[in-house]
Amino acid sequence: MISIRPVTESDLDEIWRIQAVSGQVAQWNPADYLLHRCLVAVDSGAIGSPPGFERIAGFAVARHTAPDELEILNIAVDPPFRRRGIARGLIRQLLANYRGTIWLEVRQSNTAARQLYHAFGFQVNSVRENYYNDPSESAIVMKFHSCYGHK
Repeated sequence: MISIRPVTESDLDEIWRIQAVSGQVAQWNPADYLLHRCLVAVDSGAIGSPPGFERIAGFAVARHTAPDELEILNIAVDPPFRRRGIARGLIRQLLANYRGTIWLEVRQSNTAARQLYHAFGFQVNSVRENYYNDPSESAIVMKFHSCYGHK
């Protein structure tokens, strides 16, 4: 069973590991995520797991850049949990009850992520040439404006 909750310091090693195996996400220091709005998707229902066992399946982090602006910094899902709606659930939770503008950058080659963001109503705003390194790639800047919060 997957649930979403705020990150705790004890989650940081798993976030680090998920970032490391997710080549298209930014490779930042997960300890910095404690300063922002960071959510983790937790699998607590693995068959044969001891009671209380939780495995981090993915995470999303966003920060306020202005009183009415939010920037999604990173979203990543552990490879064994991909294609199960976890990223969608994390984004939905970030957008829930938020009123204002939400920004993000996504690698131009990350078609799956771009389609997911588009499904939420994000629109292409601009392109930042050579924004990413390793490999060098342009970023698509996307914007979403919420008046009521997203359900």
